[in-house]
Amino acid sequence: MPRPRSRGVSWKLVLAVLVVLALVYPVVLASVAWTHLTKVAALPDKRPADTPGRTYLVVGSDSREGLTAAQRKKLATGKIGGRRTDTIMLLHVPSGGGPTVLVSIPRDSYVSIPGRGKNKINAAFAFGGPQLLVRTVEQATGVTIDEYVETGLGGYATLVDAIGGVNVCSPRAMKDKKAGLDIPKGCQDMDGATALGYARARYSDPRGDLGRVERQRQVLAAIAGKTLSPGVILAPWRAVPAASAGGGALVVDDGTTPVGLARFVLAMRAVSGGDGLSLTVPIGNPALRTPAGEAVSWDTAKAKKLFTALETDDTEAIAPLAAEQKR
Repeated sequence: MPRPRSRGVSWKLVLAVLVVLALVYPVVLASVAWTHLTKVAALPDKRPADTPGRTYLVVGSDSREGLTAAQRKKLATGKIGGRRTDTIMLLHVPSGGGPTVLVSIPRDSYVSIPGRGKNKINAAFAFGGPQLLVRTVEQATGVTIDEYVETGLGGYATLVDAIGGVNVCSPRAMKDKKAGLDIPKGCQDMDGATALGYARARYSDPRGDLGRVERQRQVLAAIAGKTLSPGVILAPWRAVPAASAGGGALVVDDGTTPVGLARFVLAMRAVSGGDGLSLTVPIGNPALRTPAGEAVSWDTAKAKKLFTALETDDTEAIAPLAAEQKR
């Protein structure tokens, strides 16, 4: 006598559903992030000759625009108007298989700004927004900027909270009233406000802005690593808000494509995972007296070596410089 067919769910159907979900889920997350992006004309119309690899200009704006009084109080941002850059970095993804490189450019670097003479590099953003900053960085480094990514204070903190915080190791106890920061030494979980304060703190660090740029890279790497971790990606109740917050936190050039944005996220993850190199433009004089106030001058020989390596896509040549800064 034939055995009656089971009315249970076929394992083939279950497998098919899982495959569809596996294919659709990343697309949904990407779509959520993409619809929340802000796009601006960040790259100038006249571009210099292209350089190999892919270089992102990563900017952290200190604009308080859009923050409520409660948010300004929570994030200890104050009421300062206008837009300046707290963070300027180059993220270079080589085409030849070398390590990805994340380079901090101190915001007080004394450089020539097109049409404005010499000044601190963050003044370029205040004078002419993203386009003038892009032109200034390209002129100072010789590296062509392919993509522009900017985040503001509120978006930065919101993203950290959306992924459930980040774990960051502080080499010292830090207390900085202006940044709203009071933390002990050691590794600890930070919420959005604390992570933002840790990345912004300047006056409590004996190395000033040079110490701050290292902490900025540290926090950005922690955010990238946590955002793409299984604990976030495989939990829709975290992944969807994180995708929304991540998109809402970013301003990109209006020519940016979803592929370009995905490459940026993956490149940041490579740096956070230890597969890349992280360093600051080599400094010659951290307290240069200028008409614009105390500024930072680069070590001409070492900076030239760094930028030539980026310009020629030879990121392996940067490893000794990165290792020297870690010592």
